[in-house]
Amino acid sequence: MQESILESKTQSNEQCSPTMVRRVAAMLDLDTRSFSEGDILPKGWHFFMLAGETRKSKLRKDGFPGLGVPIPDLGLPRLLLGGRTASYNGDIVIGSVVEKTSFIKSIVEKTTNSGPMAIVTIQHELRPVTASIPAIIETQTYILLSASTASKNSEKTSSQPIESKHQKQVIPDETLIFQYSALGFNSHKIHLDRDYAQNIEGLPDLVVNGGLTTLLLTEFLRTYLGLEMTAIKVKHIAPLYCNRPMTLTAEQKETGWELKVFDDNNEIAVEAEANVK
Repeated sequence: MQESILESKTQSNEQCSPTMVRRVAAMLDLDTRSFSEGDILPKGWHFFMLAGETRKSKLRKDGFPGLGVPIPDLGLPRLLLGGRTASYNGDIVIGSVVEKTSFIKSIVEKTTNSGPMAIVTIQHELRPVTASIPAIIETQTYILLSASTASKNSEKTSSQPIESKHQKQVIPDETLIFQYSALGFNSHKIHLDRDYAQNIEGLPDLVVNGGLTTLLLTEFLRTYLGLEMTAIKVKHIAPLYCNRPMTLTAEQKETGWELKVFDDNNEIAVEAEANVK
């Protein structure tokens, strides 16, 4: 069964739709008229082209569509995003057509003290039909667990103040989470159904999409610091929740930029490394 899963690959032609690009701009509260057909797509905005087409009857019980490739159930009902990498080898032009190739790169099954788990890595490639190599190669790593081990957070006091020269606070609300989920055709219930998130998954509130957090980081680089990414590697350490402030930070290092996202208790929730031009 696992061999057939690993051999599966989906290919399709996707348009970098000007309408979708303007909707991403609107979600980010940017002037939609600033983005026109023929312009270069900002780095990180390609997420809507990775959306899957999983039929409603084929969705996982948690509502997750797989985003390009259906993720096997493996008898593990709980799904979390562990991390992602993206390399930008070229540009995608707004209005152009790209060939999307998606496949499951690996499945690693383990037994831990908390029970069985699996790590599933999906790779996506976006190649302009006029190019010989992909403009973007992205991998997404998902963690499948046997049951919810989450518990509602007790009230905490904030830890030490965040000390960073470059920082920005964002409060992700229901509208932002919904819009990002809709643009990426992501119907995972932990982002959309508060009752499910709290009573089934045992979480304190709706979860901020991992991809949304990554997009906010890349926009922090692009608009706040005026930098253009060539690659990013993201690790998710802890969930971020709806209506709770999160702080984005960036520090320049010898090998690139070190990015972090702190939760409302000033604890690190996301770590990332970015290379820029």
